[in-house]
Amino acid sequence: MVKKPTILRGSKKRSISLVAALIVAGAILTCVVFPKIVSAGQPIVSLQVTLPTTLPENPIVPEQQLLRDTVREQRLITALMQDVAADAHANLEANGPWRTVRMRVTGYCPCSQCCGAFSDGITANNHRIQPGDTFVAADRSYRFGTEMVIPGYDNGQPVKVADRGGAIKGNRLDLFFHTHQAALQWGVQYLDVLIKTE
Repeated sequence: MVKKPTILRGSKKRSISLVAALIVAGAILTCVVFPKIVSAGQPIVSLQVTLPTTLPENPIVPEQQLLRDTVREQRLITALMQDVAADAHANLEANGPWRTVRMRVTGYCPCSQCCGAFSDGITANNHRIQPGDTFVAADRSYRFGTEMVIPGYDNGQPVKVADRGGAIKGNRLDLFFHTHQAALQWGVQYLDVLIKTE
């Protein structure tokens, strides 16, 4: 028969006391003594993750971010408008007397730089320009009032021929803008323009 080992009650209490004392001593060393040794009297630095205090070489300031967001939004809006215009083209061409012509499309405004001596705010068909007007200058082969749909201009709505231009010959259009900056921003584009044939 095997004898069970006997545990003395007094030694068990001593063992527990010894373990507790070691835990307390370890805590004191960890929390009080060790940081003072490491920091040499300096305030104890938190062990939390800290962000770098220096900025990158070329940080983006809020105004730049706003500009970037605005450019992205404008590109998205332009892409969406082109999709809407393409759908409008398809619907108009399928449902009415429209034909598609590939054209060189530029922009102009009523300033002297764009219109020279004719910068009086009156178009070639004697229309006095009003705020919010949208129309095109086209070759004489397109009579005044001819409706055209230009992708990306006036939300893809039909606009009328209301002006002429010395450089506007053949398959060229000049879109009216109220400011020179907006005309320059349009630039030169080659687009499929819908022209109403009735």
